[in-house]
Amino acid sequence: MKLMQITGPQDVRQMDYPECERLAEEIRDTIINTVSHNGGHLSSNLGAVEITIALHRVFHTPQDKLVFDVGHQSYTHKLLTGRACRFDTLRRYGGLSGFPKCDESEHDCFETGHASTAVSAALGLARARDLAGEKHHVVAIVGDGAMTGGMSYEALNDCGNSKTRLIIILNDNQMSIAKNVGALSNHFAQLRASAGWNTTKRKVKYNLRRIPLIGAPLERLMHTIKKSIKALFVDECFFSALGFKYLGPIDGHDIRAMEKIFRRAGELDEPVVIHCCTKKGQGYRKAEKSPERFHGTPPFFIENGEAQKRSRRLYGQAAADELITMAKRDARIVAVTAAMPMGTSADRFKAKYKDRFFDVGIAEEHAVTMCAGLAKGGMRPFFFVYSTFLQRGYDQVLHDVCMQNLPVVFLLDRAGLGNEDGQSHQGLFDIAYLRHIPNMTLLAPADSGELEAMLHAALELGGPCAIRYPKTAVAPDASYPTRPFLLGRWHTLLSGADATVLAVGSMVGTALNIAQRLKDEEIHIEVVNASTIKPLDGLCLSRLRELRKPVFTLEEHVLDGGFGSSVLEYSAAHGNRLTVWPIGVENRFVSHGDHASLLTETGLDEESLYRRIRDALLAHEGDDER
Repeated sequence: MKLMQITGPQDVRQMDYPECERLAEEIRDTIINTVSHNGGHLSSNLGAVEITIALHRVFHTPQDKLVFDVGHQSYTHKLLTGRACRFDTLRRYGGLSGFPKCDESEHDCFETGHASTAVSAALGLARARDLAGEKHHVVAIVGDGAMTGGMSYEALNDCGNSKTRLIIILNDNQMSIAKNVGALSNHFAQLRASAGWNTTKRKVKYNLRRIPLIGAPLERLMHTIKKSIKALFVDECFFSALGFKYLGPIDGHDIRAMEKIFRRAGELDEPVVIHCCTKKGQGYRKAEKSPERFHGTPPFFIENGEAQKRSRRLYGQAAADELITMAKRDARIVAVTAAMPMGTSADRFKAKYKDRFFDVGIAEEHAVTMCAGLAKGGMRPFFFVYSTFLQRGYDQVLHDVCMQNLPVVFLLDRAGLGNEDGQSHQGLFDIAYLRHIPNMTLLAPADSGELEAMLHAALELGGPCAIRYPKTAVAPDASYPTRPFLLGRWHTLLSGADATVLAVGSMVGTALNIAQRLKDEEIHIEVVNASTIKPLDGLCLSRLRELRKPVFTLEEHVLDGGFGSSVLEYSAAHGNRLTVWPIGVENRFVSHGDHASLLTETGLDEESLYRRIRDALLAHEGDDER
C-alpha cells in the first residue's frame, strides 16, 4: 500500500514487516521533499519514523492517546492519520501545522510546541482516564533533549510515586547500538516485559526465602548477579528509583522489536519507560552528519543540503558579534542560552569565549536564576532566548532577577509574529509580561546599529534589561537622521503637523513608508522611534500632550498590556489630554504562516495600516469641523 492510500492507522496495522519497511522509506522521502520546499524540523522527524509506525501498529488512536513532546517530531504521525494528501501544505499559511493540532485531526489529543510538557500532559490524561473508569492507554513520546527540562522530572517523580499506569517512550538519539548489543538489549527488554518472566521471578524469590539458613543469602546473591549482568548493558537505576519499570535500550529503527515491547508494556499495570535509541536524520546523509543544522531548517536543495535562498543577517548574529567585541574589553561578560545556541546565534560567542558560555539545556527557569547568581557574583550575564521561551521563566525573572535589581540582560529573539512555527512560537506577549515588573527596562531596536548601542547601554545600566527584536535584522537607513541611542529618549525620524506615530522596533520602517505615502495626500505625519518601551519618554509625551495632536502607537505585539496600553495609561494619568489610537495584534492566538501573510491577517501590513491611519485622521478632522 502506498503512503497516499493510507486513510488512517488501521491501514498500517494490516501491513506485514517488509511493507512497513517500504513504508518507512516512502515516509522519509516525503518528509525530505516537503521540508526541502517548506522548511521545518527534519532531523528529529527522520529519526522517529519507525517509532511512530510501531506505535500506530500497537496502539489504537484516537481511543489511545499519543502525546508528542514539543511535537516537532510528529510528521510521521500526521502522515499516518489521514493527512498525507495535505502534507505538501505543511507550515504554509492555511495549511497543516508543524505541531500537533486538535482541530486538524481527532488523532491529535493534546497540542504541544514547547519542550518537556508531554509527561505532565500524559499523566493528566491518564488520571482522567482512571477517574472515568476507562481502560485505554496513554503514551508520551519524549526526546532525550526534552529530558533536560525540569518539568519532565517533576512529572516523572509524581507519576512514579503514584504508580499511575502510563507508558513513556524515551527517544534517545545520542546513543548508538551495535547489532550485537542491540539484539541482547532487545532480548533483555522483552524478557523483563513479559508476564511470564515477572511471575517466575516472584516464584523463585518465594521458594528461595523458604530454604532454611541459606535461602535469604542465595536470594541476595542471585539479585546481585542479575543486577551486575544487566548493568553491563543498561542503566535503569534512575528510572527505577523514580518508580518506573524500565525497558531497554532497544533499537528505535527496528519496527518488529518495538512492536513486541510496546505490546508487552501495554500489559503492565504500572508506569513504564521504554528506552529507544535512534539516529537523528536517519535516511538523509546530510542531516545524519549535521543533525543540529537540520533540526529546524529553511527550504533547501536536497542534492547538497544548501539553503534555497541566501539567508539575511539575523539580529541574533548582530547581538552576538557586538557582545564578542564588548567581551574583549570586559571580562565580566558571559553568555547563556537554553538549548538554542544556533537559533539565537549564541554559538558565535561560544566559538570565541567557550569558558564564558553556558548552555543549560531546555531549562529556562534554571537559566534565569543562574543568570541572577552570576550577576550576584559580579558577572554581567546576557541570556540569549526566544521571546516565547522566556515565558517559561517568568517567576524567576520577577523573583530572582528584578526583585534584587540584578544586572541581567535578556536578549529576546523572534519577538513579534513567529512565522511558520505558529501559535506556540509567536513572540507577541513579552512587553505585557515584562513591562509591569519593577526595575525592568525594556528596549526595542529599529535596526542593527541601534541594537548594538542598546547592548552597551544595558551593560552600563546596572539593573535588569530586556531587548526584544525579530529574527531578521534591519540595516541602518542613511536617509533618516541618526542620533546616539539614549536610554529613555525617543528620536523623531520625520516631522509632521497632522499626527504622530510612535512606532516600536520592527514597525519603525513601516511607519516611515506610510508617512511618505500620506505626504502625497497632503497629510503630514510625525514618525517617532519609541526605542525605549519602559520607561516611557515623558518629555516627548508631554510635548505631544501640549500640541494636542492625534497619536498612533504601532507595535508587533498584542494590544492588551502592550506599548499602546502604557501610552494610554500615561494619558489617563495626565487628564486624558492625548488622543491615542493603539494599533497592534488583537487579543488572540495567531496561527502559522509566512511573515507577510501573518502581518496581513493581523492588519499590520503596510497597506492595511496606511488605510487605517488615513481613515482615522479623515474622520477625526471631520469631527473637529463639526
